[in-house]
Amino acid sequence: MSYYHRLNTDEKLKKLDGMIERSKIKKMKMKEKERKERTRRLIQKGALLEKYFDSYHLDVEETEELLKIFSEYVKHNTPQKFKEQK
Repeated sequence: MSYYHRLNTDEKLKKLDGMIERSKIKKMKMKEKERKERTRRLIQKGALLEKYFDSYHLDVEETEELLKIFSEYVKHNTPQKFKEQK
């Protein structure tokens, strides 16, 4: 007979509650890590945008306007190696 089968119902419930809690904590940590990675990526891309488009002086709305101007051109002329793989 295994260790788990020898436990009474209350002990089994406590063990399961602990497993659930650890699972929730692990999931929260993963989400936090993904959020931090996304934030870092967005900051890096924003810095590249400012650098290569010389857009330090533009506010958010003006930057969006600038990007809209070039959006279609970039979409249609992006080399295959930079396109999303589906």
